Amino acid sequence: MKLRLGTRASQLARTQSSMVARQLIDAAKERGIDLDVELVRIRTEGDVSRDSLVGLSQTGVFVNALRDALKNDVCDLVVHSLKDIPVEPHPDLEIAAIPEREDVRDALCTLGHSLNDLPAGARIGTGSPRRAAQLLALRPDLTVEGLRGNIDTRLGKLHDGLDGVVLAAAGLNRIGRSDEATTLLDPSQMLPAPGQGALAVEVLPDADPEWADVVRSLDHIDTRRAVNAERAVLGVLDAGCAAPVAAYATIANGVMTLKARVVNGNGTLSLNETTTGSATEAASLGRSTGFTLLGRGAGRLMGGS
Repeated sequence: MKLRLGTRASQLARTQSSMVARQLIDAAKERGIDLDVELVRIRTEGDVSRDSLVGLSQTGVFVNALRDALKNDVCDLVVHSLKDIPVEPHPDLEIAAIPEREDVRDALCTLGHSLNDLPAGARIGTGSPRRAAQLLALRPDLTVEGLRGNIDTRLGKLHDGLDGVVLAAAGLNRIGRSDEATTLLDPSQMLPAPGQGALAVEVLPDADPEWADVVRSLDHIDTRRAVNAERAVLGVLDAGCAAPVAAYATIANGVMTLKARVVNGNGTLSLNETTTGSATEAASLGRSTGFTLLGRGAGRLMGGS
């Protein structure tokens, strides 16, 4: 049986999709199914545009073309970075699997300096308002600049004027570049983006059960519950990746601990909220946390500096 897996064309996206493809082949083999998975490269608006992500319409900028390819039978399934997917469920598609997530931390990459050792005024590149705001909260003397491009392009800026860049540890790990991280920022310092480190495999709801059930077998329930809670915070705050909103859920013995943070643009003010509850009530836990943050003035922080 042959499947066409739609993926963005970047090295990271292809690596992530290849990982999922191998997991699918192995899971199918356990069921006695001989599966062949072909990657189909799809260009998205986010790949084509060189504008700042903050200036683009963020909702779906990296996923719409993949979803169109799936609906138009260009491919049978697609793999996304979960944090790129709009919170609102797509009416015509199913997130069939969220495999176990990678490292959720952000990685500071420099030419040797740790965060604390960077000189005053050091120039740090990131395309994420969440990272920028939390960096400034930790080190208000830093100069944070916008940054776009693939991992190689961003790391290359270290030799082209920047003193550091901040990337997702998960991406570095997946392409075998984890040694580029000078400092892995603990979530207590820099809370991750909702869904950071997780992938999502999307299919049509009426996909052939013979292979669609293989896809669903890759689902990791604790990861799904955690990211559902994190994304529910975003849903209530009506925020996308252009807003300095962070959320991270952990699960131990069936109990979820959800930490959420909203920071203003220059990092001078922040709201933090920690909620605990049953992991089976992940979405409601996320929503209640979001409403608490709204009640404490999160809307003003997201909209101003």
